Amino acid sequence: MTVTVRQLAEWVRGEVVGDGDLPISNARTLTEAQPGDITFVEHEKHLYAWHACHASAAIVPGSVDVHGRPLIRVSDPLMAFARVVQNLRARPVEDVGPAIHPTAQVHPLARLGAGVSVGPFVVVGEGTEIGPRSCLQSGVIVGRFCQIGDDAVLHPRVVIYDDCKLGNRVMIHANAVIGADGFGYRTQAGEHIKVPQLGSVEIEDDVEIGACSTIDRGTFGPTRIGAGTKIDNLVMIGHNCQIGRHNLLCSQVGIAGSCTTGDHVVMAGQVGIADHLNIGKQVKILGKSGVLGHVKEGAHILGFPARAHKDQLRMMLAFERLPALRRDMAVIKKHLGLEES
Repeated sequence: MTVTVRQLAEWVRGEVVGDGDLPISNARTLTEAQPGDITFVEHEKHLYAWHACHASAAIVPGSVDVHGRPLIRVSDPLMAFARVVQNLRARPVEDVGPAIHPTAQVHPLARLGAGVSVGPFVVVGEGTEIGPRSCLQSGVIVGRFCQIGDDAVLHPRVVIYDDCKLGNRVMIHANAVIGADGFGYRTQAGEHIKVPQLGSVEIEDDVEIGACSTIDRGTFGPTRIGAGTKIDNLVMIGHNCQIGRHNLLCSQVGIAGSCTTGDHVVMAGQVGIADHLNIGKQVKILGKSGVLGHVKEGAHILGFPARAHKDQLRMMLAFERLPALRRDMAVIKKHLGLEES
């Protein structure tokens, strides 16, 4: 597809500076762009790369002073560029044939809304309801009596256990497992006796779940994921957890059972949360932190055990100084005649 800079600006509601009739055929990053491409400059620190770049035009913020080639000024260059890429690389609509692939197994008592796409070797269980325009890609398994909302996308080999609920526009990436049994046991006479996991998982609207992540079903009630929350690959959420709205959970986060988070919580990579803890809203937990106690609203924490970010940084700095302090103490003890024999 080839369009003009002016047409691109209309897509992103931007302001054209320079030749709006210049043709553009592709969108690529600063390091990859070639003549005929449009790129984006998000910050002044990227201007050096822009000057070395061969792109014909760029999407830029109003705060960056750029000259010499056609520009589109917007408030958020990254998101505008993403929209341009999507539009330029959009594939033509093809006739995909029947909505349900002949190898799929859809139970007669399952209900599929208009425009639902069911790929090869998909299994949909008894009593399950799937909303309009949702897409189940190859190898997806959805158990019995599940509810999946409108415009949901389940990528290859996603597994949804019985009785789980997914809201509208939920996206789950490959090999994620929703609703497996929680890790609940009681030790009796030296044996680990399984506590039946009779609850479910409820995922609200606009949640995205990364590849190979797992969310365990509740013991008696539901494990919940709040609307707008984004979960990275390889994240584990234990049974009975109540995750708030618009959380960001990065790769390899592990949350033990019965934890609660407020809205707009951010957990960086490899954060671990002990069981039965409450994490207040707008908390930020830095990478590799281990949280062993409740966290108050708005806290910014780091380390193991996790504590206030500034306090942890002071402790880390003090720890680096220990060898020098040890040498100084040895000199002082020698001077005072307190050397150990």
